[in-house]
Amino acid sequence: MSDIKQQIFQELDSLESLALHLRADATCASKQTDLEVAILSKQVKTLREKNERAKDLIEKSVSILEKLKK
Repeated sequence: MSDIKQQIFQELDSLESLALHLRADATCASKQTDLEVAILSKQVKTLREKNERAKDLIEKSVSILEKLKK
């Protein structure tokens, strides 16, 4: 009977250990995801700024070409 109890306690300890590792993995994954989202958000912001500058330059170029055409 005590062998069965000992085995049950060992299995419970093993399950507790696995649960702790899973929680740690989940926490790390969450932090990694947050970091990835922050990086992607920064990249999108930078691309939008570059696109806006490119649009302005294209509009200026078109304006100059129209003036030269006349």
